[in-house]
Amino acid sequence: MLIRNGEKKTAAATVWRTVQGWDRRLVWGGGWLLAAGFAATLALSTRLETHRSWGLCAGVGYVGAALVGCLLPRPRARSVALGCALTGAVALPLLYLVLTGRAQSEVGVIERSGLLLISQGTPYLPHPQNVAEYTPYLPGMAVFGVPRALLGDGNGVTQLLGDARLWCAAMFLLCLQAGRVVLRRRTWGGPGHSPGHGARYRMAMTALVASPVVAMPLCVSGVDLPLTGLCGLGLALAVRRRPLAAGLVLAVACSLKWTALPAVAVAVAVLAAAGGARPALRCAGASLAGTLVLVLPGALLSPAAMVEQVLAFPTGQGAVRTPADSPLPGHLIAELVPGGWYVTVGLLLLGAVAVTVSLVLRPPSGIVAAVDRLSAGLSVAFLLAPAGRFGYLALPLVLMVWARWADGARRPRTVARSAVLCDPLPRVRAASTRP
Repeated sequence: MLIRNGEKKTAAATVWRTVQGWDRRLVWGGGWLLAAGFAATLALSTRLETHRSWGLCAGVGYVGAALVGCLLPRPRARSVALGCALTGAVALPLLYLVLTGRAQSEVGVIERSGLLLISQGTPYLPHPQNVAEYTPYLPGMAVFGVPRALLGDGNGVTQLLGDARLWCAAMFLLCLQAGRVVLRRRTWGGPGHSPGHGARYRMAMTALVASPVVAMPLCVSGVDLPLTGLCGLGLALAVRRRPLAAGLVLAVACSLKWTALPAVAVAVAVLAAAGGARPALRCAGASLAGTLVLVLPGALLSPAAMVEQVLAFPTGQGAVRTPADSPLPGHLIAELVPGGWYVTVGLLLLGAVAVTVSLVLRPPSGIVAAVDRLSAGLSVAFLLAPAGRFGYLALPLVLMVWARWADGARRPRTVARSAVLCDPLPRVRAASTRP
């Protein structure tokens, strides 16, 4: 009877493992099928050739990833599925778009800015006549266009190596990996370190890069990726209590786009809560000084052009209408309500005050809390801005996913204990070992 009971319990454990394995497979495959549905919908509905090309290629890659993840035996299934997704959603469409010279207008703007930066010291045309001649970025963004200015596009190799998307993606990946290293060193060997987390982190980051939220902007534009990576690295350094390094990294981010400014406020709040006023002031001072060094030369050489293209144009007040007109709340208010532009500006100021008060009253203490607070502020800004795009919301989403995997801390003991109580396997194993 004891043997039969043991056999029954062993069989139950085997069935449970099989059910658990198929649950994971279905979740994994279902996620890739959702991505495939998004890519197919985009390919069928968009009027942009770059997005259509990406959607068609990525959709095939995602379907392949879903099939492989469900049908291949573990543990190869996830690795091969990630390879299919990366190939279909990143490698092939990026190579095709770069070699055929297709990209969103932002890529051409950045590459022209790099050429202007080298030739005249400022990335702004003095008298832009249409949208394509506007440069709605701060001077630091022109650095990603310098490779094109130096290499040209005489052949396939130089066309690939000079493309701004490649350098934007490289900065993004480099910063996120550097942020992971900074956070890992903080807890290396300590009680918060989770063994085996490195492999899970690499798989999660590979899935994130292959997902539509990163893969699509990487292939068609890439302009927001370096800003995302720099903000993540800057907050990681602030959590690690390295105020000078955090301030300098965030200064580089602030030299790209004004949307990096909330990250400075969050970093200062983190440092003030952890170490007092001195490290917070060092971070703020380094951010301000570094930003001035990187931005001021371009501002002095072409102040009027910079005000028109960096401030007036993105907010819908420029001489040329901005194409960023997604039906977000701020844009709808600005378009449909009398005096709507001033209403949206007022709402933005109220949102900024609310986030600032939250930083003072309850400053974040870890990377997840810091990124969540930054993401909340950025989401409010993107939703209430008088002109914006849905794609801007990818920045806070990517940061939130990255922070949770880069943190690497163990789960709380109460969570681990509840998981054991909910899992029948330990009880089955214990029962099967009784005499």
